[in-house]
Amino acid sequence: MQKKNLFLWSLYDFANSIVYIAFLLYFAQWLVVDAGLSDFWYNALFAISTLLLLCSAPLLASRIDCRGGGKMFLNLATFGTAISYTAAVLCAYAGVEYMWVAAICFLVGQYFYQLSFVFYTPMLVQLAPEGSRARASGIGQFANALGQITGVLLALPFTYSHLAPLLPAIGIFFILALPMMLFYREQHPVQTTTKPQEKYFKKLFAFLGSSAAASFLLAYFFFNDAVITLSNNYAIVLERMFAAPDATKSLLLLSILISSAIGGVAAGWIAERVGVFKTMVGLIVSWIIMLPLLAVAPSFAIFATLTVIVGLLIGSSYSIARVYLTELLRPEEMTYGFSLFTVFERFASFVGPLAWGTTIVVVGGGSDGYRAAILAMALLMTIGLFVLLKFKKGWTANLA
Repeated sequence: MQKKNLFLWSLYDFANSIVYIAFLLYFAQWLVVDAGLSDFWYNALFAISTLLLLCSAPLLASRIDCRGGGKMFLNLATFGTAISYTAAVLCAYAGVEYMWVAAICFLVGQYFYQLSFVFYTPMLVQLAPEGSRARASGIGQFANALGQITGVLLALPFTYSHLAPLLPAIGIFFILALPMMLFYREQHPVQTTTKPQEKYFKKLFAFLGSSAAASFLLAYFFFNDAVITLSNNYAIVLERMFAAPDATKSLLLLSILISSAIGGVAAGWIAERVGVFKTMVGLIVSWIIMLPLLAVAPSFAIFATLTVIVGLLIGSSYSIARVYLTELLRPEEMTYGFSLFTVFERFASFVGPLAWGTTIVVVGGGSDGYRAAILAMALLMTIGLFVLLKFKKGWTANLA
């Protein structure tokens, strides 16, 4: 492993997790609870940012696969995240009458935050040889969870306000991201005859028709849908279902993040022994069992206990998914493949939130509506498992 680059890479994940958890836990509540934005429109913000990502990420990734420069785009995405999130907070401080301006700034910040992973995640291939990538990915996921834990702890003194923790979180994020931005040394790209200006849909259809990763991306789209949507709505679920105070939410989230950090490292260790694919299947099956249990939990104590267990799965799932993808992608399509991985991951922020919001509208905004929404996520997870098992050996081979 390249220890220096691995440290910088993990530190960046630690840094962006601090600002991610602060906005997920506090800005989400300001928008929905304080400012009165509907659950549907809150989730639609993620959907719109993902559509923007779909239009831009694969094109940028094609350029990087041919010419390199991923770190430069990572730096630009980092600046965009910090500036947009700062603008969102300042608009929120101006008053709830600026709710939509703050929401749009948050949408732009979400776009840049998501875009950063298009350039960040493929660096895993440069950090470690194939046999050690599960461990390297686990270290990165551990740093991610540790960053979220740090974000929660830093925000605890500011729980009197949904806005107070946000500007400090942005500042810490940017400062800790600087070492990666300044000192990480990326390798030259693999030489390829693919032209970066190749037509968008022509390249996309060629990839989906020939790459072994295509079927996995479709499966990942479905089962990650549940994870992303549930995470984005977690603080609101605790508020609507159990009226939990902010301090309690923070402490519970802290427990989940600790188990997530453990899960990320443990999954890497397990995958190196039993295989990445078997580990991936076991994780999805565990999700399918746990989500209905969450939905029917009769009390806050039981719900909280189950979510701490779910934390193990959160840390494991993303860590193993990106390692499995490195085994499926050819070197010359690595960044492009991970751009689609990010799009498919975040496109779960399109279908999932719409499914969640529609369920709330149909069933109602009370406890039953949120329980039904969690069950809807379990259904999407089941579809993802079916696709993963059905097309294990590749999309084109199974359709032939």
